[in-house]
Amino acid sequence: QLRKPVVEKMRRDRINSSIEQLKLLLEKEFQRHQPNSKLEKADILEMTVSYLKQQSQLQLKRSFHKSSQFDFREGYSRCLQEAFHFLSLHKVRTETQTKLLSHFQK
Repeated sequence: QLRKPVVEKMRRDRINSSIEQLKLLLEKEFQRHQPNSKLEKADILEMTVSYLKQQSQLQLKRSFHKSSQFDFREGYSRCLQEAFHFLSLHKVRTETQTKLLSHFQK
């Protein structure tokens, strides 16, 4: 039965250590929101959750933006191929084809 308090103390020490690590990792974020205030453990956990949610949203936005850029480039490349194909079918002079396609690639 003496073992139970020791195990419980070890568990609390691990929790406290992890909360302290979160506080150190996100120190700048905490200073922005609550400068010069002593943070309770619950505050640290709540702000950490909020920060992680915010970072997750930013990651989604960045991912969507990169995907949109890729889709645009892919579509533009496909359009150039179609234009080249059209020009070659309609016997447009090679010089005109070259000028037009080089203009599109600027």
